[in-house]
Amino acid sequence: MAIAGRAADSKDASGALDQLRGWLRQPAESRPSLAAQSFASKALSKSQAEQAADALWDAQLTQLRTTRRTEWDAREIVVADRKLRFGLLRFGTNSPAPASGWPLFISMHGGGGAPPQVNDSQWQNQIRLGNAYAPKQGVYIAPRAPTDTWNLWHEAHIDTLFARLVEDAVALEGVDPDRVYLMGYSAGGDGVYQLTPRMADWFAAAAMSAGHPNETQPFGLRNVPFALQVGGADGAYNRNRIASEWGVKLKALHDADPGGYEHLVKVHEGMPHWMGLKDKIAIPWMESHRRNVLPDRIAWRQDDVVHDRFYWLAVPKGTATGGAEVLATRKDQQVEVLSATVPTLVVRWNDAMADLDRPVQVVRNGRTLYEGMPARTIALLAKTLEERGDRKLMFAAEVQVDLPKP
Repeated sequence: MAIAGRAADSKDASGALDQLRGWLRQPAESRPSLAAQSFASKALSKSQAEQAADALWDAQLTQLRTTRRTEWDAREIVVADRKLRFGLLRFGTNSPAPASGWPLFISMHGGGGAPPQVNDSQWQNQIRLGNAYAPKQGVYIAPRAPTDTWNLWHEAHIDTLFARLVEDAVALEGVDPDRVYLMGYSAGGDGVYQLTPRMADWFAAAAMSAGHPNETQPFGLRNVPFALQVGGADGAYNRNRIASEWGVKLKALHDADPGGYEHLVKVHEGMPHWMGLKDKIAIPWMESHRRNVLPDRIAWRQDDVVHDRFYWLAVPKGTATGGAEVLATRKDQQVEVLSATVPTLVVRWNDAMADLDRPVQVVRNGRTLYEGMPARTIALLAKTLEERGDRKLMFAAEVQVDLPKP
């Protein structure tokens, strides 16, 4: 068991805040590495950590509003060798924006392994569908898949492009990061099946229409309400049968864990692949949900596209492997690892989760793996902001534990 912790020195921490503000006043392109600055590792108080987080976040928003405006106005995001074009519709935005910002609906088109002109047509249809789906208010975005492959919405580059899309929408369109919804039809539904579990902490809810899950599993959907709809006569790729099977799986998961796995499953009897807009019932259902950003229970399963972090958990960089699972809960000052197939786990903390001026614990099978007061630092706040680009998923402290084998 590790016993650790150090209290913040008020004078040192105040100086660290002043130095951070000075660092942020420098042009972004010429700032030295923040992690290399001695002030970044100084222990902070709760108030100082909040001030540092706000300063870093405000600087990030300012930077995004300067550097991302061109791509947003062009409706085209480019990362490495992949380009994500998108159409955008606004609903109810003539009225004052909600205090927290507008809802965002990301709607993925069908098509897949087909010539570009076929997928272009599917994309334009998905843009038009926005007017049929007609959310009460908010921003509806229909992106054009960067490729024309069969798995166009669940290749590895999609995670990076969608992360940037949401960051842009928050900074430039006034979107509420707690009301981001994912939806898609046919091959777009395949994407909903695949992306939602592996990017669960981005979304408030998701709606799959007429798709196929391929190899993915619902384990990671614990904190994302998931709507699943298919035509009863949509037998291609066994979409109808598999949708029903997923309904059974989701019910079993919810029955075993009533605080999670909220779902809506509709097999529209007699309907073919095109359900004649019957799936639009998912729109108001999604609109009623907000993101559970710091859940009390995390079910994390790595897919074929892996991530180093998920909500308030992480693994050491470069160690993520496909198929690895972690199930963990948090209550008061304690995180309990219920099951895990990873050798090392990182648990992150902020003051919305626990009182970091008191000891916290990480336990596994009745054994205390860590007990102490991990220091709040600017370095970790900046690291988690860089990783995730979300003010509510910035963490001031973390602990790393080696997990004993069962």
